[in-house]
Amino acid sequence: MLPNLLFDFGGVIIDIEYARTPDALRRLSRAGSTVEFTQASQAELFDQLETGQLTPAEFRAALRTHYELEATDAEIDAAWNALLLDVPAERLALIGELRRQGHATALLSNTNQLHIEEVNRRLARQYGFQHGIADCLDRVFYSQEVGLRKPGEEIFHHVLREMNWQPADTLFIEDSPQHIATARRLGLRVLHLAPPLTLTTALPAALRAFPDEYPGPLAPTPAA
Repeated sequence: MLPNLLFDFGGVIIDIEYARTPDALRRLSRAGSTVEFTQASQAELFDQLETGQLTPAEFRAALRTHYELEATDAEIDAAWNALLLDVPAERLALIGELRRQGHATALLSNTNQLHIEEVNRRLARQYGFQHGIADCLDRVFYSQEVGLRKPGEEIFHHVLREMNWQPADTLFIEDSPQHIATARRLGLRVLHLAPPLTLTTALPAALRAFPDEYPGPLAPTPAA
């Protein structure tokens, strides 16, 4: 049986560098404020943006208040989007090939309107996509639209219900340890893309090793 494939976006399909955004926002702060935004944790206002509780305008206003920013909307958006890097073509090609082989695919991403719009613009410009990364997958689940975010269990339950997938038949590909922990607790198979692993190097090997009876978690060993 071919496993269902549930992809994270940042750090899995698109390259990101978390430090670029807090660094860029700090440079806009007249007080040089430290911005609480990392891969492991973030301030509540970022959670609120990623679950659709704040509009982009409200988010910018909150950033100006919390971190004493003196910047235009365009400057704030550029700083917020600074963490977004490239979507390598070989990763899109791999996903396309796996779909042709018969794997069901979905995306589960903690994200927000500003990042979605920026990535969609880039994908349209570089690859001619009309609907962003959704052009490459069967379904896309964005935290902003669902109103929930990882590592909470409910967003995983939501995806599994919507896709009619069983946890044991689903491989979750993710780079953040706290999200991997939730998926494993719920019975999903997991592939933790910890550096230096990448999607194109680790996923084919993991699928070749994928057991018929799912006896244990997949944990590819990084190349020496």
